[in-house]
Amino acid sequence: MEQLWLSLLAALVASYIFVFLILKNLNQWWFVTRHGRRYNLPPGDMGWPLIGTLLPFLQAFRSGRPDSFIHLFAYKYGKIGMYKTYLFGSPSVIVTVPEVCRHVLMNDEQFGFGYSKATRILTGSKALNTVPKPEHRRLRRLIASLISGNEALSLYIGHVEGIVVTCLEEWASMKKPVEFLSEMKTVAFKVLLHIFIGANTAAFIDRMEKLYNDFHLGFMSSPVDLPGTTFSRALKARNELIKIFENVLKEKRENLKKKVAENRKKDMTDLLLEVRDEDGQGLDDGCIIDLLIGFFFAGHETSAHSIMRAIMFLSENPETLQKAKAEQEQIVKARPADAQHKGLTMKEIKQMEYLFKVIDETLRKTSLAFTLSRETKVDVNLNGYTIPKGWKILVWTRAVHMDPEIYENPQKFDPSRWENPKRRGGSFIPFGAGMRLCPGIDLSKLEIAIFLHYFIHGGFRLERVNPNCPENHLPLPRPTDNCLARVVRDS
Repeated sequence: MEQLWLSLLAALVASYIFVFLILKNLNQWWFVTRHGRRYNLPPGDMGWPLIGTLLPFLQAFRSGRPDSFIHLFAYKYGKIGMYKTYLFGSPSVIVTVPEVCRHVLMNDEQFGFGYSKATRILTGSKALNTVPKPEHRRLRRLIASLISGNEALSLYIGHVEGIVVTCLEEWASMKKPVEFLSEMKTVAFKVLLHIFIGANTAAFIDRMEKLYNDFHLGFMSSPVDLPGTTFSRALKARNELIKIFENVLKEKRENLKKKVAENRKKDMTDLLLEVRDEDGQGLDDGCIIDLLIGFFFAGHETSAHSIMRAIMFLSENPETLQKAKAEQEQIVKARPADAQHKGLTMKEIKQMEYLFKVIDETLRKTSLAFTLSRETKVDVNLNGYTIPKGWKILVWTRAVHMDPEIYENPQKFDPSRWENPKRRGGSFIPFGAGMRLCPGIDLSKLEIAIFLHYFIHGGFRLERVNPNCPENHLPLPRPTDNCLARVVRDS
């Protein structure tokens, strides 16, 4: 019997040695130790083989305490703002120092996009995140005025207004609660379809939304193209989207040749067909299609979630809501009595100074993209550390936006913090920075501002059914009930 117990004890000791001294340190040996002193990497935890630190990451985000993941690194290794780890299938360095974050995002010579293989395949070979640097610059120059110029943005105001007003009236007339986030996603999709290709029929919108749902899920999947897999469905959805956009372009080109006069405002596809570079070269159909697919993907979820959050924050902060309401009322009141245009103008939107502080504070506090991924093109010296070529740099935006040393009382929703902002470079990066800065910032903020204007000035309120329901932080932060609520209009 004694011999049996000794054998069991020896087996336990051997198992412990194998699991915790060998297996647990395999990643550390493979990615760090075996290179000797060649790389001076920051401290951190490489985790387990294959999965790295994915389990504590999931535990933190699914527990409703997403910031605890980074706090654990800071507790173990000190608040140095850079930590090595193995996450999302790659050896990585997490960065939370604003100046270092900005350097990574601004430096295209040493850092490229760190998107997954599935993302690169699904966005297409001519998308902004996949084309070579010279072509990227050319595309940015060509599309800049179409998605951020005042002339183009002014064209889009009417597209947004009609959809927003109709949906608000419809929700307020309903007797039952709605999943506000789900409704906002549909609204955002209607707006984008109307702005980008001029489509507004219910059947077409429904079809496109279903295709994009399958397409979107593929970005978070393994790039395995087997029947029934999420990635396979996403590829199929992309092919369907390509066919749809090809037909749209074909029809528009035929109309241009025939000089067909259309009694409607121009959409973005019209403008993309017309745009020319300094050599007189335009965009081919494949490029336009990949751009449109990318714009839909980037703008659909972001706008919907941001609008929902802004309204939730305003509902929870009556003084802030009243200040925003007073500004909107003043803007409308200042209109000339004989003004023919009863809707918003670009001039009025630019006067919404406080509302845009509300939007920026919403973006900061929500941090929809909790990290921005880059990949080292060469061995890089970063803040005194040497990062090997091919490693991912995870710019942890959430940690930056919620750092009490940067933002006093960061958990508080406080638009006044933007009145005289003295921010460190890289401390506000919801859309990234540098050459790879999201090109749709102005269009996204325009859409959010228009919706908030009509919601606030129209006297609408959001009455949540489960105001204390828990939050789900993956893939994007949202209430688990999708913000089930009644939209009520004060009489």
